[in-house]
Amino acid sequence: MSASILIVEDEKHLADGLRFNLEAEGFHVITVADGEAALDLLKTRNGFAAVILDIMLPGINGFEVAKRLRKRGQLLPILMLTARGSSDDVLEGFDAGADDYLPKPFELSILIARLQALLRRHQWAHKRAATDHKHAADVFRFAGREIDFAALELKSGGETIPLTQMEAELLRYLVLHAGEVVSRKAILHDVWNLAEDTDTRAIDNFVVRLRRYIEKEPAHPKFLQTVRGVGYRFSAGG
Repeated sequence: MSASILIVEDEKHLADGLRFNLEAEGFHVITVADGEAALDLLKTRNGFAAVILDIMLPGINGFEVAKRLRKRGQLLPILMLTARGSSDDVLEGFDAGADDYLPKPFELSILIARLQALLRRHQWAHKRAATDHKHAADVFRFAGREIDFAALELKSGGETIPLTQMEAELLRYLVLHAGEVVSRKAILHDVWNLAEDTDTRAIDNFVVRLRRYIEKEPAHPKFLQTVRGVGYRFSAGG
């Protein structure tokens, strides 16, 4: 069965062109022209493999659509399209829950390659989650908590918390550098491949969210600490 893709794009000629070309690649495609319609459809219809989401939409924008999807626990891959290709916009998209982004104008072959990569990564994570034989590097345990990087899950206090791909990648980076002070510039470069002079507010937002997941008292963190003026340090022992 072909994968179903939802395109949320208000420019009809672009939406129609994407649908035509993706269907030629074997995908099943549905298009909607605004964020409210996308949220309503995704609330009532299961089975979409991914969302191609424009940022500039009538009504609520793509950032808000992504945030609402993540808030209600829908973690299907989101490829965000933006006419505003600045690093700040990219970070805002990641912070909202996007898995990848593509600035307009773009080449169709690049969009298809990015989409297929997202689908492969998502399918791989689900296969990992379905087996008991996981690679040791995929799971990290500390202080009664467990991060499953492949399944995109964090278990803490009997609760299983789903992670976005970006959350999982940032956590993995911090774990790999446990005990070290990691600068915001290093995170920008190594995790998101963005310029080091990019505004770092989105990183701070990610860290606040990760603290809610792993800290007993997020306002007084033991595991994920801020090193003022520099960055962050993860300590598994607290």
